[in-house]
Amino acid sequence: MKFDFLSESDQAYFIHKASTLVEALPFIREHSGDTIVIKYGGHAMGDPKLAKSFARDIGLMKEVGIFPIVVHGGGPQIAEKLKNKNINSKFIEGLRVTDKDTVKVVEDVLANEINAEIVKSINESGGKAIGLSGNKNTLLSASKLKIEVKDSDSNIEKLVDIGFVGQPTKVNTNFIKEHIKDGQIPVIAPLGIDDEGNSYNINADTAAGFIAGELEASKLLLLTDVPGILDQDKKLISSLTLDDASKIIDEDFIVGGMKPKILTCVEAMKKGVNKTTILDGRIPHSVVLELFTEHGIGTQIYS
Repeated sequence: MKFDFLSESDQAYFIHKASTLVEALPFIREHSGDTIVIKYGGHAMGDPKLAKSFARDIGLMKEVGIFPIVVHGGGPQIAEKLKNKNINSKFIEGLRVTDKDTVKVVEDVLANEINAEIVKSINESGGKAIGLSGNKNTLLSASKLKIEVKDSDSNIEKLVDIGFVGQPTKVNTNFIKEHIKDGQIPVIAPLGIDDEGNSYNINADTAAGFIAGELEASKLLLLTDVPGILDQDKKLISSLTLDDASKIIDEDFIVGGMKPKILTCVEAMKKGVNKTTILDGRIPHSVVLELFTEHGIGTQIYS
């Protein structure tokens, strides 16, 4: 036999590798030519090994004919930088109140530190990434976000100004497409800019979903620190229709940060995104497992 020089365990390993490639082939063909937006954050971004596997996944996507676009977060790194500068953080409804001093730190961390690190990692893995900041080249136009908060005494909801926190209003899609045409992988920091030149911090999930919708991307992937959407028994819901996803948002067992993630997926699909998936970024090569295996991972929402 040709494998006589290999141990049984080595033979099993290579046979498994070959089987994996064979399984992946139809999915590679299916996704070839697709534009896929990936929101990258959480534990996947903070762990060096996971960061390396993510970079390899993005490079592989590009090599097999997919056009990946990465939108990244940076909450923990921002919090650490603010702490080092003795700037206190206040949160309302899970959103950081962002004054002028804070937004400067946010911009520095997102655009100059994290973005550059992700670009370097992808390039070292054989990709051709380029760092972009949403508040440059009118890439991501934004307006001030005001949120409704219920007054504890009167029980009346009122609008609260949380500073330089924005909501996206327009994407310079041509600018992104030019970089894709040049064979580059856009890595976007979720910052926005208004007509007066003010910069805004934008939630990374929101930015990724909005960009995916404006580009009418084939798919949106949101990497999280949980397996996906869990039901009332804490079991993974592997798939949902768009209608079911719209309804499940109001269920009591959908708590914390999962509600806005589902809403982001729903809104993106209403704007033309074909499918969205909320998946566990703590799993090595989670992106490849989702795209190129029969069952995928996480919770997929489809029309």
